[in-house]
Amino acid sequence: MSVEIKASEFDEKVRNAKGTVVVDFFATWCAPCRMLGKVIDEVSKEVTDVPFYKVNVDTAAELASSFGIESIPVLVVFKDGEKVHQVVGFQDADAVKSLIK
Repeated sequence: MSVEIKASEFDEKVRNAKGTVVVDFFATWCAPCRMLGKVIDEVSKEVTDVPFYKVNVDTAAELASSFGIESIPVLVVFKDGEKVHQVVGFQDADAVKSLIK
């Protein structure tokens, strides 16, 4: 399951993390974001060694802007605090898993 984090927690949870971390930039009003959230919850049950976080672009606009996010949903994969992948739009479970690998 993904955990919603605030912009103030981003460095601690993502940039300072060792290993792989997945961040879902979303908004509560976004239907594709809600669909992707369900997929991420499903994938997180299988991929238990990777933390999944959600960042609400409405409450963390500066953080979203720093990643050039103009459309949502956006999944960003980090490895050892560095961005390695970023994809826009709904992704199915297989696509999410392949991003992590």
